[in-house]
Amino acid sequence: MIDKNLEYAVVPIAGLGTRMLPATKSIPKEMLPIFDTPVIQHVVEEIKSAGFSKIIFITHSSKNAIGNHFDKSFELEATLEKRIKRSQLKEIKNISDKEIDLLYVRQGEALGLGHAIKCASTIVGKKPFAVVLPDRVLDKYNCNQEEDNLAKLKKHFLKNKKNCFLVSEVPQSDVNKFGIIKPKEISDKFIIVEKIIEKPSKNEAPSNLASVGRYIFTADIFDHIPDKPSGKSKEIELTDAMQDLIDAKHEIHAITSKGQYFDCGDKVGYFEAFISFAYKDNKLGDILKNLTREILE
Repeated sequence: MIDKNLEYAVVPIAGLGTRMLPATKSIPKEMLPIFDTPVIQHVVEEIKSAGFSKIIFITHSSKNAIGNHFDKSFELEATLEKRIKRSQLKEIKNISDKEIDLLYVRQGEALGLGHAIKCASTIVGKKPFAVVLPDRVLDKYNCNQEEDNLAKLKKHFLKNKKNCFLVSEVPQSDVNKFGIIKPKEISDKFIIVEKIIEKPSKNEAPSNLASVGRYIFTADIFDHIPDKPSGKSKEIELTDAMQDLIDAKHEIHAITSKGQYFDCGDKVGYFEAFISFAYKDNKLGDILKNLTREILE
């Protein structure tokens, strides 16, 4: 369901992908394939399945390959048509599907996630919007993308009109990698958040509930994102703006995600996603499993 009051999803893709070097020296990290499909295409499909009609990419001059990927490829389509590769032709045409509008905004300076989100304010205006981090890719085989996770978050926002985001339990050993919440009230449907801390130490973490990079905000968030980093930090953190919202008496809800979100900005997480998607592929999954067994033997 597309709601005209909640149609935008902001996707920050301006990061340089230093955790994935040397693969990302000349290739955007979002274009790295998870089996046979780029990271960014998985993310766009999740957004579309949740019922959003416009995506705002917050981008960088080195990310032209992403725009090219979603553009129509007349030469490739003509070649596939000539060779009667109909299944591949359909797949390629679906990539440049015009049912969802793709907009691009340059982030002039690398000032952090909060700054990247604020770059969308001139387009979003006073409307609510989603934020979807492309480093986190959903295991689509273990959930219904039209009902769960981002879709469920959207439904919750439209009903409650509260800022909200998805969380998932992580091992205590990994809490220093994520934004971790301190619950204030817990019900069977959502959690009212008392505090959110960016990458706390294991001893400081108030729980093991971590953000999975799926948010929906009212335009109020823009007023809580500073124009410049404060203190010793060189980046404007989104979690700081969220905590500022909470301190200003704005209620923020957390909803538990279903299934797994792979951290594809990390080499181990990326490898895990690649193997998981490859093994579950309808055509080649069983072949790849057998091949892996032979290699390990």
